[in-house]
Amino acid sequence: MEALRAVQILNPSGEIIMPRPDHPRVICVANQKGGVGKTTTTVNLAVALALHGNRVLVVDLDPQGNASTGLNVPHHAGVPDVYDCLIDNVPLAEVAQQVEGIPNLFCVPATIDLAGAEIELVSVVARESRLARAIASHPEKFDYVFIDCPPSLGLLTVNALCAAQEVLIPIQCEYYALEGLNQLINNINLVRQHLNPTLDVSTILLTMYDRRTRLADAVEQDVRNHFGAKVLNAVIPRNVRVSEAPSYGQSVMTYDPGSRGATSYFEAALELAVRGVNTGGAV
Repeated sequence: MEALRAVQILNPSGEIIMPRPDHPRVICVANQKGGVGKTTTTVNLAVALALHGNRVLVVDLDPQGNASTGLNVPHHAGVPDVYDCLIDNVPLAEVAQQVEGIPNLFCVPATIDLAGAEIELVSVVARESRLARAIASHPEKFDYVFIDCPPSLGLLTVNALCAAQEVLIPIQCEYYALEGLNQLINNINLVRQHLNPTLDVSTILLTMYDRRTRLADAVEQDVRNHFGAKVLNAVIPRNVRVSEAPSYGQSVMTYDPGSRGATSYFEAALELAVRGVNTGGAV
């Protein structure tokens, strides 16, 4: 079974199992709470979609650069990164790097320079839409652009919300999961009213689900009651392989494709792709 799942996920035949959207879907992965699986979700969904025929770009907007690490993209000081695009108007195409071993996947890395961008952006003209302009002017058209946000609601996250059409919120199946979510939804509504009227919270993904606890079950019910059809049926379990993969510079898709973590992210990516096609891009 595990070998069969691994073949399906790694897709050596190159068969397009996940349908391609008819226009680029720019998805901001946001939650101001840290440690809920934003970066893990961004990396694994991107890899799953790229392995199955979609052209994908990951924009790492977190100064910690964890998405760059997870895709094994160099992001030490001196590497051209997303900071150069935001502050110096360097074209995105010049800083995007091809992810090794996955032909359809590109990543714009984040270096530690990005930590100062919040302050530097304050005095810049049209500071909220710098990233949107950079993505729009990229000469190649991607099927998916995933923006991995920092765990805060500062100017970097606002840039991501202005550049995206959709927001994907990973929610941890733990006690404080829904705390702070109201603030995030309020901020998204403010951005929609004043800066980006097409923005939509399209997808909620439950992460770190431990089926042995009643709490995880209760949180899942709460989230499904609150957000309804926006919540993906696929749920990401707590899985050691998912945690181990980044230390090898890999996604769980390539590190252990037969594991429960990889299977769950594969199902989530497939669901995301099918929903997008069925509803013309936004859920």
